[in-house]
Amino acid sequence: MAAYILRRLVALIPVWLGATILVFLIMHLAPGDPALIMLGPKATAESLARLRHELGLDQPLPVQYLRWLGKVLHGDLGRSIQLKRDVAELLRTRMAATGILTLAAGLLATVVGIAVGVMAAVRQRSLWDRGAMVLALVGYAIPVFFLGLVLQIAFGYRWPILPVSGMNSPGQSGWGDLLWHLVLPAFTLATGAIALIARMTRSSMLEVIRQDYIRTARAKGLKERLVIYRHALRNALIPVITVVGLQVGYLLGGAVLVEMVFSWPGIGLLMVNAILARDLPVVQGAVLVVATAYVLTNLVVDILYSLTDPRIRY
Repeated sequence: MAAYILRRLVALIPVWLGATILVFLIMHLAPGDPALIMLGPKATAESLARLRHELGLDQPLPVQYLRWLGKVLHGDLGRSIQLKRDVAELLRTRMAATGILTLAAGLLATVVGIAVGVMAAVRQRSLWDRGAMVLALVGYAIPVFFLGLVLQIAFGYRWPILPVSGMNSPGQSGWGDLLWHLVLPAFTLATGAIALIARMTRSSMLEVIRQDYIRTARAKGLKERLVIYRHALRNALIPVITVVGLQVGYLLGGAVLVEMVFSWPGIGLLMVNAILARDLPVVQGAVLVVATAYVLTNLVVDILYSLTDPRIRY
């Protein structure tokens, strides 16, 4: 297992480097002068030259990349032009909020999606199966920002039983208050992932429960619950794990919209504000952090593959 994880870590290095190249090029090859965008049209030639020198924009592009990559490897993501603070410090505080939201939505989507998919497969062509798949299709089609607004109106104003903005109530703190504020944003973010995981679980389970070893397990007199959850579900989880891993990118991307709707103080809201303020170092650092999180999630998915099916590690 240790050798397998080490090989996967080594394989992730070129992937991460490729992600850094893309982030760098997207930010530096965009139309317009970054220094002029940051300082505005009234900036003097001296201030523009000074900022270009501070950002290394007066150097060739490969030199700029290597200089920026060296700083990134030392934890230096630059300094915010708007907030006058280190980008790494800003992202560290905001990433905790985004991590809580994404983790809650991911756990909710995984647990509910797999449970719904298994029940739909076991009760194929039943009213539960058809109803669950229709709701899954609707849930996947509804945009997260629209669903968030509807939930805000319903449970924040029509029936004011849940908070609709922020992570904590004024003057309050603690996990209880945080979880109460997390209900609507997490459910909003998880809806699309629940739908996709449920449909994939159902499809994979239907394929597995028709296999000969499932018939053999039933013929031995094993309880149906043991057959489904011990023999069938474990073998059906490989494609489901793939979908769950890919949904991390969807959740991180959707978190930007959800954080805006619910005023959740995470990295997505910080990124949107930085884009509006044309704060290039913050945007670049935020995109790099999200890309790194996605790459590391793929590593976790690979490890889960080997734990689910030991043959994969070879």
